[in-house]
Amino acid sequence: MPPALSPWALLAYLLMFVGLIGSVLPLVPGPLLIWLGALLWAANDGFQSVGWPTLLFLGILTLLAWSSDLLLTTVFSRRMGASWKAVLGAIVGGLAGGLLLGGWIPIVGTLLATILGAIAGMVAVEAMDKRDLRVALRATQGYMVGVLASSLLEATLAIVMILIFAWQAFL
Repeated sequence: MPPALSPWALLAYLLMFVGLIGSVLPLVPGPLLIWLGALLWAANDGFQSVGWPTLLFLGILTLLAWSSDLLLTTVFSRRMGASWKAVLGAIVGGLAGGLLLGGWIPIVGTLLATILGAIAGMVAVEAMDKRDLRVALRATQGYMVGVLASSLLEATLAIVMILIFAWQAFL
């Protein structure tokens, strides 16, 4: 059986596919799964087609995607006046929403529950902290812009990672 069709390679493809989907889903480390899939595929191939320089570059893209997620969300939230407590409220609310309410409708339910939980957590903390619902909603709007920007960047980096892998592995 050719290395590109072995069970390990198929698992690597599955990891990359889940990683691509995970690049837009909260709580799923999409680029990390893509990198792990590329590493598994490269190890299965004896690092012949995809070597350590490519894996290092994909690792850098993984770190860039992960850090941009944290950075963009925080920067946009803070620019719109959100406190650090509100950002923490969004994180806790998002985790709670995704974990407690996400199982009702697979994938889409988790995504919606996480987003709604994050919004509710941020609005609640910001409204209690500043005692002004309008200010809380404005800060939450900044948070949502940050989430959308980071999701777009993460999905773009995930696609670039898969294209680089395919270029190295098959061309």
